[in-house]
Amino acid sequence: MIAVQSEGLLKLFGKLPALNGLDLLVEEGTIFGFLGPNGAGKTTTIRILTGLAHATGGKAWVLGNLIGSGKNKIAQQIGFLPEEPAFYTWMTPLEFLDYVGRIFGLPSSERLVRSKELLKLAGLEEAAKRKIGGFSRGMRQRLALAQALMNRPRVLLLDEPASALDPVGRKEVLEFIEQLRGQCTVFMSTHILADVERVCDTVGIINHGKLVTQAPREELLAQYAIPALEVEVDDKSMGDLVAWSESLRAMPWVKAITQSGQTIRVTVNDIDTGKKELIRSAVQVGIVLNKYEIVRPSLEDVFMQLVGEEETKQ
Repeated sequence: MIAVQSEGLLKLFGKLPALNGLDLLVEEGTIFGFLGPNGAGKTTTIRILTGLAHATGGKAWVLGNLIGSGKNKIAQQIGFLPEEPAFYTWMTPLEFLDYVGRIFGLPSSERLVRSKELLKLAGLEEAAKRKIGGFSRGMRQRLALAQALMNRPRVLLLDEPASALDPVGRKEVLEFIEQLRGQCTVFMSTHILADVERVCDTVGIINHGKLVTQAPREELLAQYAIPALEVEVDDKSMGDLVAWSESLRAMPWVKAITQSGQTIRVTVNDIDTGKKELIRSAVQVGIVLNKYEIVRPSLEDVFMQLVGEEETKQ
């Protein structure tokens, strides 16, 4: 089943398009990374999907329910985490989750059981009776994720869930999200490429309100990521590094070269030829290498290539 779908979604703020004909198709059960630079239209999309904003044009569906049709079916089947969640800081996590459960009309016994389940999942069992006002930002974000799951949603919409956290907080939140794999569809917007590469199995890249591409993560890497070789030159060979680098640039199998200190990264057109010729070239000019490796293509390489192409078209 399709969890989230949009066709020609348009949102104007005055004459400025935040969304400009967005087409999406997210299968149920996936962790979908909605990736794009700041201002690309990610938050606007999520606000429309949750019913918090109205589209200027186009259509969108969540679990087959048309957004804006006046039905209340969608609210009962989704969970939502805004970029800056708010709390009653004088409450404890147990009191807060109980309050959220009341909003969804859950009976008392179910609220208690579900609250304890979610606090365990969020790693907040020991803090269950502490005031939320004393929580770290990472703890609050995990509690916000827990409240978004209170009604056992089939679709969980997360707006930049880890962008404002320190490394420890980000790690904790991403581990929490990973635990949800297979339990519900996760639609996660972010501009942090490493987060998408770590937890998402499908990626959609948005820029200027339009979908640039969408595919399984590994398919994107295989199709768009440019292979590269990286070498670290020994101290004794530093004097020959510039000349060697220039000779490599003239090779037909070399696409680009970047240097950082003693490390040279060679982006290649043909990885098989590159593997054969790079070492041979170093030996011919007497370059001593401390390290040689094939660099695994990253989602950042794909993102920069595709968004760069999109910017050129603008």
